[in-house]
Amino acid sequence: MTSGEPILLERLIANVVDNATRYNRPGGDLWITTSTMDGHATLVVANTGPVIAQHDLAVLFEPFQRLHGRTTSDGFGLGLAIVASITAVHHGTVTAEPRPGGGLTVTVTMPRPD
Repeated sequence: MTSGEPILLERLIANVVDNATRYNRPGGDLWITTSTMDGHATLVVANTGPVIAQHDLAVLFEPFQRLHGRTTSDGFGLGLAIVASITAVHHGTVTAEPRPGGGLTVTVTMPRPD
């Protein structure tokens, strides 16, 4: 559990899952897990998309940014930027790590409920 604005938290989850689905490889896998560690709510979404270089990770959370070679041209490059903004407003953290062999793991951690 966490506390916050329900509509924003719903949008956060939808954007992370949509991003992982949109930028997955055809027939690829998608994993969604939730957990609580030390009272913090954690959402982890991972996929088997294209290989992403470590140095490209920071740009993923910037508005209007998309990596070259994405599998689709729809969208505006705002999905993860919105996730980062919503996470910051709720005093949480969001990170992204490339998966070995391709894909991305996005982890959102929210503080304990008040």
